[in-house]
Amino acid sequence: MLPWIQLDSAAIPGDGGDLRLKQRGAEFSIMLGATELMNSRLKGSEEALATLSWERIKGRSNPTMLIGGLGMGFTLRAALGSLPQDARITVAELVPAVVEWARGPMADIHQGSLDDPRVDIHIGDVGALIRSHTRHYDAILLDVDNGPDGLTRASNDSLYDMAGLNAAKAALRPKGVLAVWSSAPDAAFTRRLRQIGFSAEDVSVRANGKRGGARHTLWFATNT
Repeated sequence: MLPWIQLDSAAIPGDGGDLRLKQRGAEFSIMLGATELMNSRLKGSEEALATLSWERIKGRSNPTMLIGGLGMGFTLRAALGSLPQDARITVAELVPAVVEWARGPMADIHQGSLDDPRVDIHIGDVGALIRSHTRHYDAILLDVDNGPDGLTRASNDSLYDMAGLNAAKAALRPKGVLAVWSSAPDAAFTRRLRQIGFSAEDVSVRANGKRGGARHTLWFATNT
């Protein structure tokens, strides 16, 4: 079996540790310490985050979507494959090196998605971007950290607490959707969404789609 080779590392702002980009043949992995955050072989739940969000806002003209976290670009590519040509998609990525990796060693995986005219890349905190907009987005997709129970930055918790969810609700247009990826279920998070006034459902999806893999949880919360 081919060995893993570390290609690069990058610090997460706010003392979140270092991300490490590794490669083994055609396979890529992004690690935080001993924890694998992303793997290029596993993309089913990230793709579902985009496609199932679009199903809930389908038919809108000039839809506007915010994706929190570029990662390996699977959510963005799925969004581009679903949304119409008049859509606008903003991708907020906190770690600049992740965007550099997308244009460099992982360019084949991203398939030019960052250069699609519908896409804007924002280097910075997705939470700040949410708080700076009111009734602007038709969908906000958060694939940040490990879900509501974060691993990389304590400040990520502010996306998923009551104040963060209120900010997301204010940034959404009526009937807009907040979609959240998580590695595991979280009943307390479902309750918080409903307490804020969202109509919320959680969906269990496989990490690698129809080919199986671990179960991940997606929340779809509609701004009623």
